[in-house]
Amino acid sequence: MKFIKTPVKGMCDMLPSDMRLREHVLGMIKKTYGTYGFMQIETPVMEHIENLTSKQGGDNEKLIFKVMKRGAELTRALESGSGELADNGLRYDLTVPLARYYANNKEKLPTPFKAMQLGSVWRADNPQKGRFRQFTQCDIDILGDDSSLAEIELITATSSMLTQIFSEIGITDFTVHINDRQILSAVALQAGFAEEEIGSVLISLDKFDKIGLDGIEKDLLANGYDAGMVERYLAVYRAVREGISIEEFCRSIGEEYLPARVVENLSEIIACVRPMLADGVKIVFDPTLVRGMGYYTGPIFEVTMDGYNFAIAGGGRYDKMIGKFSGQNVSASGFSIGFERIVTILKDHMKDSHKIGEGATAYLIGNRVSKERKTEVLATARQLREDGTVVTVLPMSKNMRHQIELLEAEGFTKFEKVFE
Repeated sequence: MKFIKTPVKGMCDMLPSDMRLREHVLGMIKKTYGTYGFMQIETPVMEHIENLTSKQGGDNEKLIFKVMKRGAELTRALESGSGELADNGLRYDLTVPLARYYANNKEKLPTPFKAMQLGSVWRADNPQKGRFRQFTQCDIDILGDDSSLAEIELITATSSMLTQIFSEIGITDFTVHINDRQILSAVALQAGFAEEEIGSVLISLDKFDKIGLDGIEKDLLANGYDAGMVERYLAVYRAVREGISIEEFCRSIGEEYLPARVVENLSEIIACVRPMLADGVKIVFDPTLVRGMGYYTGPIFEVTMDGYNFAIAGGGRYDKMIGKFSGQNVSASGFSIGFERIVTILKDHMKDSHKIGEGATAYLIGNRVSKERKTEVLATARQLREDGTVVTVLPMSKNMRHQIELLEAEGFTKFEKVFE
């Protein structure tokens, strides 16, 4: 059987320059979030299949990489011809694992708990620019805080972190979009949709950026919904103008569908976050923002940047998820960063790859050099390393010019050639 040298579709080999850039960005993320009091945790890459298929992950549940049962259990499942062949799956995000983690470790953690997770997730998705089947996610979550302070901290911390990262390539502008799932539900209920139909209606509204309101109308009618309800529903969104405030949008929604505290809470978040943002960063109420995950229960938010057709971060409140594990609901809100998309943007704007460091030195040792001379070189290299310089000691290649060119591409600037 012939070996295949290319990686599996949707997964990438990382060159040294790629890893330096990624580690640099990860370092900035950890440092910034750390200053806000977020504590780093880690969860397993595999979760129980029951947790991953609990109808909490929206369309992501269709993209699970399932892990088959092993040994006798797999044999019994195959022989029976019925039942699930998989008992585990690779995590498709970090939120479901966090909910299980918190339910399992709550007594050992402070309240509220500010968690930071960084790790790989997997989705059997259609690969494209900025979208992979294996990718890194960076999440922050606040568990046990039912106040607007959770969202204020999440948005402020993430905006600060993104500002620092993008300032390295001269980008200062991006937009935080914010909405509330309760507002989205209220519009649908007032139009006449039943509670159990809201999820399907929001799936259509979530396509707004791609198909517009006319496309959403066709989508809803194709799904069999009453034309009068669809027209009442979309009339609310057809009246939206740029810069509309929460109060203006919600004015026509009856309080039996939307409690006043929902509007007050969202207004407070925006009012408190806005002064904390750097110049060029905006926070706007976006009545068509949906976020596809089925587990959101309150405020939701997303970050976009002009020139890119994807969000670079997103999140929201999910107060009911942890209760599915522990039997008791816990307030929870989180923000997830599209790490791969951020790296893609950085690469688009960087003139050079991320270098090793200033003064990086390479000693190239000829094949006739004595062991005494090698010992001297190694001692010098050790001293330079102790002083903070990156030093590599390598055998000299026959094609030394090409060897040096490759090392220069990695950031080495000084070369010591030792022939004897």
